[in-house]
Amino acid sequence: MLATPKVSVVVPAYNVSGYIQETLISLELQTFLDFEVLVIDDGSSDDTAAIVEKFEERDSRFQLLQKSNGGLSSARNYGIRHARGEYIALLDGDDVYHKDKLATHVARLDKDADVGVVYSASQTIRDDGRPTFISLSGKPVHSNPMLALLCKNFVGHGSNAVFRRCLVDEVGEFDEDLRSWEDLDFWLRIAATQKWGFYREKRILCYYRVRASGLSFNVVQMRICGEQVIQSAKKRSPELIEPMLPTAYAYMYRYLARLCLQGGDIETARDFIDQALICDKSIFYQDMRSLLTLISVRLSRIAKLAIGRSLGSAKYAKKY
Repeated sequence: MLATPKVSVVVPAYNVSGYIQETLISLELQTFLDFEVLVIDDGSSDDTAAIVEKFEERDSRFQLLQKSNGGLSSARNYGIRHARGEYIALLDGDDVYHKDKLATHVARLDKDADVGVVYSASQTIRDDGRPTFISLSGKPVHSNPMLALLCKNFVGHGSNAVFRRCLVDEVGEFDEDLRSWEDLDFWLRIAATQKWGFYREKRILCYYRVRASGLSFNVVQMRICGEQVIQSAKKRSPELIEPMLPTAYAYMYRYLARLCLQGGDIETARDFIDQALICDKSIFYQDMRSLLTLISVRLSRIAKLAIGRSLGSAKYAKKY
């Protein structure tokens, strides 16, 4: 029987044959060695599984799990159910870890018993793996993690967090009914316990890939899921969340406006910006990213193209 690993790295993978090798190599290069890697092939139709099998053959820490397609949350939950580690690390099948990612986060979790989730600053990389100038600091906008998460998902993306396995037992798995915002919903449930802290490592330890894919999101579905997540948070902590709702919705509409802007749907972006202004216009002078989105939507097409580059090119969007 294999010794129980300290960390279980859960890697959801769906048709990522062009990226999964780089992802898994970044795990082979980790300076922390006591981990297992569970790659969940979520019904891929390409060569994803065959590539993972080569890692299985040369390194017993790697394991391929296969299931029918069920979506990102389904794949993550499947991996977590099979995980043996004390800590869970999430890494999508097209993203990359810095070599010190696991070592840094494990050290923090071992040191601080009150910290439940650790994450780091991260940087986006292009489809071909080249870094972009866009980075995410992960700095919360409020000292209270629940209020901060309602404004911005400071963890940033689904490949950034390492957390205690026991949290899943306490708050439940990722919600498979949510087709977006599922990460935020999970972090909000942890924050609502008021028991576990979130710790940010200021170093860039994760690289988040944006793929050339055009408009790859359903903005109507995203709005519905976002509203559902916010309302669920309010039900759990009504006294805390109720006064924050206008600001939470303003940030949600601003985010949707930015996505529409990146996808070239300027009219819908304008509608979302108008709704954000109605909810809480203060976000546009308190937050630079929000201000850039507002300017990009309001100005002419030429100005939008110039400023929009600072938000990410319209031809790039994350896909699962």
